[in-house]
Amino acid sequence: MTTITTRTVEYLADGLTMIGHLALPAGVDRRPAVLLGPEGTGLSDVERRRADALAELGYVALAFDLHGGRYLDDPEEMLARCLPLLADPDRMRDIGHAALDTLRAEPRTDPDRIAAVGYGTGGAIALELGRAGVDLRAIGTVNGLITGRPGEAARIRCPVWAGVGSEDPIMPPAQRAFTAEMQAAGVDWRLVVYGGALHAFHHPPVDHAALPGVGHHPRHAQRAWHDVVGLLTECLTSAE
Repeated sequence: MTTITTRTVEYLADGLTMIGHLALPAGVDRRPAVLLGPEGTGLSDVERRRADALAELGYVALAFDLHGGRYLDDPEEMLARCLPLLADPDRMRDIGHAALDTLRAEPRTDPDRIAAVGYGTGGAIALELGRAGVDLRAIGTVNGLITGRPGEAARIRCPVWAGVGSEDPIMPPAQRAFTAEMQAAGVDWRLVVYGGALHAFHHPPVDHAALPGVGHHPRHAQRAWHDVVGLLTECLTSAE
C-alpha cells in the first residue's frame, strides 16, 4: 500500500470553523487534486477513508466539512440545517469556495488539475462551484442532483458525471430537471442510474436513525466508486 500523509485542516466558512480532512500521496511533487464533499449528515470517517483512498491513487484529497466539525445524526436537525442551505446557492458556493481555497493552498496541489466530487449535499455544492464558473477538470455527484438558477449551468467548464439510485424517493423530480438543465446548457454530462438502489446507497449502514428511502447497496456502492475513480482518471491523469 502506498504511504500517505493525513492531517486535519481548519478554515472559515458559513460563519463556522470548518474542520476538513486532508490526505496527501507519497512524494513531494505537485499532484492532481480532488475536493470531496459529504452527505448532509456531515464529514465522517466514510469520507475520510475515501480521501485516503484517493491519496493512495496519487491525488491530493480534501474531504470538506459542512457543519463546523459536527456530524448531524439526528435527521430532523440535519434537515433543519441542510434544506435552507440547499435552497441558497450563494451559501453553498461560499462553503465550496472556502474548501477549494484550502485545497489550493496546499503546496502539493496542482492548481490546474482539480476535480470536485460530492455525495448528497456535498455533491450539490460541487455542482454549484461549476455553475459559478470555477475552473475544475471534472464534477461528480452521487444522489445530489440539485438544479441551479436558470442559465447558470452554461458556466460549467468541465465534464459532469452523476449517479443516482433508481428507487431513490428523493431524487426523481430533481433527476429530470437536472438532465434537462445540463442538456440545455450544452454541458458534457453523464448520468448513471443504479438499478434497485435507494438514496445514499453508497454509504455504509449507520447506527442511528436515517430518513425514509435511505439504504445501503453494497454492489452499487462499489460500482459508483469505480465510476468516480474512472472519471478522475479520465479528466485528471489521462494526459500524464
